Amino acid sequence: MKKLLLLIFTFTTLLGFSQQKGKLEFFNTDWGRTVSWDTFCERTKASGYDGIEIWFPPNEESQKQLKAALEKHKLKVGFLNGTNKSLPFKESLKQYTDHFKTLLSWNPAYINCHTGNDFFSMEQNKAFIDVANKIAEESGTSIYHETHRGRFSYNLPDTEKYMTAIPDLKLTLDISHWMVVHESLLENQDENLKEVISRSHHIHARVGHAEGPQVNDPEAPEWERALNRHLDIWEKVILQKWAENYKPFTITSEFGPPDYMPTLPYTRVPVADQWKANVFIMQAIKKRMNVQ
Repeated sequence: MKKLLLLIFTFTTLLGFSQQKGKLEFFNTDWGRTVSWDTFCERTKASGYDGIEIWFPPNEESQKQLKAALEKHKLKVGFLNGTNKSLPFKESLKQYTDHFKTLLSWNPAYINCHTGNDFFSMEQNKAFIDVANKIAEESGTSIYHETHRGRFSYNLPDTEKYMTAIPDLKLTLDISHWMVVHESLLENQDENLKEVISRSHHIHARVGHAEGPQVNDPEAPEWERALNRHLDIWEKVILQKWAENYKPFTITSEFGPPDYMPTLPYTRVPVADQWKANVFIMQAIKKRMNVQ
């Protein structure tokens, strides 16, 4: 009888959970951008995005053009901030901390951080996370830390240690990095991924595989298994955040340009269309989550 009641409770809980639906906002990466901000933003808007995710432009003229393009095409902006791995720890921490002030002045939708260094100690990496979390609390701006090769979060076991040590650690989940680091689609790690999914507040949507962080073309049938594995994980993140009334949930489609995208030898011609891949993954997520 107890088992039957437990099954009924589980079923009804999952049914109610699955019915929770919120809003998704999609951001387009400017990685590999070769056109003006106006042209880029115009095409981004026409492709169905809500905003763009970018590194802050290095000069005032570019900043001015960016602001005008965002306003003209009614797009939001999410910024990237990163630990400069070429600098010593203290200098890098100061630069990382100071840069938040510039980014916050633009009132971004969120800030996604490439935090720390896989060669720093846990104490050093934690200093970057702590300062970002303090600024997030003071400013009211969402600041996340991306699961990324070369950073504190370059693999699943180490990230688990940081989640244990830092209860308010919020992640941007780019699971494609871990697929290649662990040489698998992490199909036997669902239990260990539960806390990661719970801590994920933003997604970088790119399909990786056991031998690389980016498949050559996510529409190709040979990558169907990898695509579905990523979609399954992303769906769990989104449903959990919707159930927590975390709306809207933000996603950046982030297939990269050559040489991140595979190319033909000698000519270096890309084997697929980066823009098309990113729009495809946005539409695939919308279809999976049954949203417009």
